[in-house]
Amino acid sequence: MSNIRFESVNAASSRHALPEEKVVTKRATTIFGKNVFTSAKMKDFLPKNTFRELTKAIEESGPISREIAEFIAQAMKTWALQNGVSHYTHWFQPLTGSTAEKHDAFFEPDENGDAIEKFTADALVQQEPDASSFPNGGIRNTFEARGYTAWDPSSPAFIYESAAGKTLCIPTVFVSYTGESLDYKAPLLKAVNAIDKAAIDVAQYFDKAVTKVNTSLGIEQEYFLVDLSLYNARPDLQLTGRTLFGHMSAKGQQLEDHYFGAIPERVLAFMVDLENEALKLGIPLKTRHNEVAPSQFECAPMFEEINLAIDHNQLLMNVMEQVAIRHNFKVLLHEKPYSGVNGSGKHNNWSLITNTGVNLLSPGKTPKNNLMFLTFFVNTIKAVHEYADLLRASIASHSNDHRLGANEAPPAIISIFLGSQLDELLDEIESARVAKKVKSEANLWHGIPKIPELKLDNTDRNRTSPFAFTGNKFEFRAVGSSANSALPMTVLNAIVAAQLIEFKAEVDKQIKKGTKKDLAILNVLRKYIKDSRAIRFEGNGYSDEWAQEAESRGLSNIKSTPKSLDIYVKEETVALFERLGIYSKRESEARHEILLENFYKKLQIEARVIGEVVNSQIAPACFTYQNELIQNVRGLKDLGLAKEAYSSQLNLVERISKHANTILEKSEEMRQARKKANTIEDMREKAIAYDEIVKPYFDEIRYHVNKLEKIVDDSKWPLPKLRELLFIH
Repeated sequence: MSNIRFESVNAASSRHALPEEKVVTKRATTIFGKNVFTSAKMKDFLPKNTFRELTKAIEESGPISREIAEFIAQAMKTWALQNGVSHYTHWFQPLTGSTAEKHDAFFEPDENGDAIEKFTADALVQQEPDASSFPNGGIRNTFEARGYTAWDPSSPAFIYESAAGKTLCIPTVFVSYTGESLDYKAPLLKAVNAIDKAAIDVAQYFDKAVTKVNTSLGIEQEYFLVDLSLYNARPDLQLTGRTLFGHMSAKGQQLEDHYFGAIPERVLAFMVDLENEALKLGIPLKTRHNEVAPSQFECAPMFEEINLAIDHNQLLMNVMEQVAIRHNFKVLLHEKPYSGVNGSGKHNNWSLITNTGVNLLSPGKTPKNNLMFLTFFVNTIKAVHEYADLLRASIASHSNDHRLGANEAPPAIISIFLGSQLDELLDEIESARVAKKVKSEANLWHGIPKIPELKLDNTDRNRTSPFAFTGNKFEFRAVGSSANSALPMTVLNAIVAAQLIEFKAEVDKQIKKGTKKDLAILNVLRKYIKDSRAIRFEGNGYSDEWAQEAESRGLSNIKSTPKSLDIYVKEETVALFERLGIYSKRESEARHEILLENFYKKLQIEARVIGEVVNSQIAPACFTYQNELIQNVRGLKDLGLAKEAYSSQLNLVERISKHANTILEKSEEMRQARKKANTIEDMREKAIAYDEIVKPYFDEIRYHVNKLEKIVDDSKWPLPKLRELLFIH
């Protein structure tokens, strides 16, 4: 009998890092952006006036004329052909959660039948993929196929290299024939535009020179690596991204010796190769290290403008997969690929930067600058408090449910950690008395605590907080490792934009009544500090006590994804997105439908894989071994030996039968529950049925499989095939 486990382990243990000549650390300055059509390269290929108009259009989010687009198309084609590119594609982010592309060759036959290289403004600006074949939440019927990808000039084109060749990738949005967005990028760009306008209006209370506010983002990416042979031995890993069965290793993360430990040579070779490829694509990877769980690692880039940061993160995940194969690894981006050890997240570090170079979330040295900091700081806190359920929904998924609150990651309760210094400062501002009328700035601050110079990392971090302030930015730590960060960042930008708009209206109202501007600002901030006090929490977010305290504070603890997603179709959410021009009501409803469908389908796949493994592998292994034991008993009986000679074998047969029959029964019950759930037409009710009726069978079946595993461990009569199936972790 072939032993898959030992063959796989043997293959994995015999691997070595690729030879040095194949993986060499290259100076970032020599390769960074090599495969990107950067502004500097465009400048070399475009007429000066065309380049100026393009730069202005990008900076001001303005339209680009077809004439300018034609110049850019020719420049892009020339650059791509010089670099050995044969095809181009519109690279977009449909609601599947991954990226998509349709390749076209640069050539076309002319009227003489000769091949010519052609790429026009029409091909650059727009393409037509099949919109009905992507998730659309009912926006498109299956017979209505038309959809469009449209060029996003704010994100530069790049060349993607693979063993099969080079492709020019043009970042685009994806919309339906009737104009609704069918991707993650279009709503993000709308949310970025909304917060830009709202933040400018508020920032001009303090500095009239502010005419642009960019959202900055740095995305830390956690991931697991597993040897390709071990991955290929596991149908559950291949089909679901996680182990549905498995024997816990005696040594996991309990010694805490993997985190920041020496990076294994083979893994380091992968990281070096990954960084080289990423740098060529303009992805500014800077950090690499071991993470907490065995075989878990992290990479992190420098901060970038949010749209580009998210494009780069999506591209990075693609590159990771490609590079891993070269090193006989498989990258696991599932939030919880292994039971019993930490899962993976994608920490989103978010801040706001003005065109004058000021980080609006960085405390200043003067009262005026500190008031500006406090304004954006407190408004962000208020936004998270007011829209906590929407923020929770933005990171909800079947896979992230396994991670959130599992004593390793932020809980499903949204709270904010500020650090003791800032927390105490807000308390003092809230409780201080302020004169109703002031004659000078000095009087304004009488009775208000002077804000000390706040230095980066002035307080300890809180890894249990889903939303934490870390010196000059907020870190949204609850985002899952496989997620497209565009969705949570669309929500975050939208709610902060809405809050800033409300803030300005309240301040202007007081100013019209004769209150001095700075006092009006402070009055509204003090009210917001008081109103949002419940969302601030400095303690252990993993504790049971916090769950109880959060409930008393009125904070939600929505553990189920289907119920969390309800917020998308609530009247106030739909109104918020419509008011900001991010989603129409139809688009909000479509996204709700798509996320529910994605949730139940992933559970459906897991249920089918569990059923297949139980019926085709685990149960047959048990019954085959039972027959071997029965034959052994018969042989001993034929020899005339007393029952004591084979009583242990009989006991083993009975114990195996009990659990093997139970897992078959539960597997059949799960199949029937799944069939019943599939008949439910309402998507929400179907998702809930899978969550509450089908999913509990997973744990029941695993319980009895674990009992079989215990029998294997305790028995003097080894069951090699079953051990082989259960032990690969």
